[in-house]
Amino acid sequence: MLSEIVEIVERIPTVSEYQLLRASVGWHNHSVTIVEPSLQNSLYSVCAIDSDRVVGCGRVVGDGYLYFYLQDVIVLPNYQGRGIGYRITEKIHNYVLSIAQPGTFFGLMACLLYTS
Repeated sequence: MLSEIVEIVERIPTVSEYQLLRASVGWHNHSVTIVEPSLQNSLYSVCAIDSDRVVGCGRVVGDGYLYFYLQDVIVLPNYQGRGIGYRITEKIHNYVLSIAQPGTFFGLMACLLYTS
């Protein structure tokens, strides 16, 4: 399967990588002054890499103890449908399971964004 050549690595995407991924799926981009600290404050991040190019990412946000949220699973449109998003989510899920305590909440951050 093609997704097997794409490696899922533990690392934060750069601001430019993150913004490129967001733009590729039609999501609004924020300024660097907002994106940079947001990415740095992630609890855990992974990137999908194909030949040194980031083609996807995902991250966990939350308080690091009781609440964890799956956030920003993004895969470039040309790479979608190959199981990469599943592999990103699986890696993140395994991370949360490795540190979860009884009563830990792991949720999916899903919402509809309204723009004016």
